[in-house]
Amino acid sequence: MGEYTLFTIVAVLGVLAIEFFWLRTGILRTAQYWLSMALVFFFQIWVDGWLTKLSDPIVIYYPDQFSGIRFPFDIPIEDFGFGFAMVTLTLLTWHKLTHRRAE
Repeated sequence: MGEYTLFTIVAVLGVLAIEFFWLRTGILRTAQYWLSMALVFFFQIWVDGWLTKLSDPIVIYYPDQFSGIRFPFDIPIEDFGFGFAMVTLTLLTWHKLTHRRAE
């Protein structure tokens, strides 16, 4: 397993663990969260697809460092895991900090 794949799995599981065992904000159960993730992934597909297209890549991945699975537009699937982890952790933190101030 490549480092990028391993770090993606750790990032996704880490963020989920932070939500389920520490913050417990409940945002993963809301339609607003999933709508925001759909928007993030929509734009990520277009931008990341342009950056990683195999015909003329701007960003090049070392083949041994990721799973080799690319979908769609030649995007390594690990990019979606990191996108999920990054945006989710940001939203969790924002939610927790804004609700702490309101208490």
